[in-house]
Order: sequence, then structure tokens, then C-alpha cells
Amino acid sequence: PALNERTTMRILTAILATFTSLTISLGIAQAASAPTHSSVAVIALQPLWQADRLDPIQPIRYRHGDVSWLPALAKQAGWPDKAIPQLTQIVLRESGGCPNRRGGDMVDKDCNITGVSEWNHRSDTGLLQINGVNYDPSRNKWAAICRELNICTQDPLLDPLTNLKAGLVLYRLSGFEPWNPCNWRICKASTTSVP
Repeated sequence: PALNERTTMRILTAILATFTSLTISLGIAQAASAPTHSSVAVIALQPLWQADRLDPIQPIRYRHGDVSWLPALAKQAGWPDKAIPQLTQIVLRESGGCPNRRGGDMVDKDCNITGVSEWNHRSDTGLLQINGVNYDPSRNKWAAICRELNICTQDPLLDPLTNLKAGLVLYRLSGFEPWNPCNWRICKASTTSVP
């Protein structure tokens, strides 16, 4: 059936209002006042692309040894820019960039768990291999992550963003000392002497 003039005007006015809204949102053009009739209701539609973030969140593809995604996620977790280079080295050393690792887990190139090589440090968790002494109050009644973030079990720390936020709690308390190998291994003393 043919559209009457009034229906056609409503459709054209709605299209013009939507186009004007989009161009204003995009900053492409100034809003031009469109002639409207008092009997026509114009609904301003929010463009579908508009959201809290202008850039879409791309899912991270975790691969052992690749932490190209880490700086952006670390910033989201609140890490200061100056700490990110050392944080990157620690994540590579501790988990290889695989957020689903528990202490002793072996992984393939796509961070899939393929087995367990050791069973003596299974409380170490996620990207930063955060030890249970830092989140489990049964091991340490002052467990900082449990106190500060109310994360008192291992599973939440397998989420990469949560793990980085938990690591930030430790970093704020004592810098990178929780990841200093000399704290959990015997460091070899330098054999060179200073005259």
C-alpha cells in the first residue's frame, strides 16, 4: 500500500533526526535544525557503536612467551608506567604469560595445561605466581591480598586482571621483593672482591 504524506514525513523526520544525532556524535557536522511538525514525535536514538569505551575490547590470545598485551592490562589494573618493564620480566619468568598456571604446571605454546612437573608449590597462582602465603589466611593471618582485596582463595587469582591487581597490592607494600629470587632461593655470592 502507498504511504500517505503524513507517514512519509514521520519516516523522513526520524531518519533526519537519527542522521543528525550520528553526525553530532561523530563530530562530523554541526547539528542542523530540521523542520518538524508539532504532531510528529522525533526519538533521538543513541548510535549503536557508542558505548563506555570507544575502542572495542579485543579478547587476549594468551601464548607462552608473548606478553605484548601486558602493558595495557597492567595499566587497567593500576600499575604505574615506571614499573611495567620490570613487571613484564617478572610475568615472563614466573608464568610465561599464561594466566591459568598454578605452581608446577607445564603448558604448551597456547597456555594449555599439559601436566604438572612439581607438586611442592601448587599455591603459586596466575601471571605473577602469587604464593598462598599472600592470600590464604590459614597460612598467614596477615595475608595482604585477603585483607586488601577480600580474595582469600586461589581460583580468583587465575583471572589475569585480578592477578595483576593482587600483585599491585604486594608491590605497593614492598616493591618487587615478593618476586626477588633471593627471597626463595640461595643467591650465589659474588666471587669478585673489591680492593
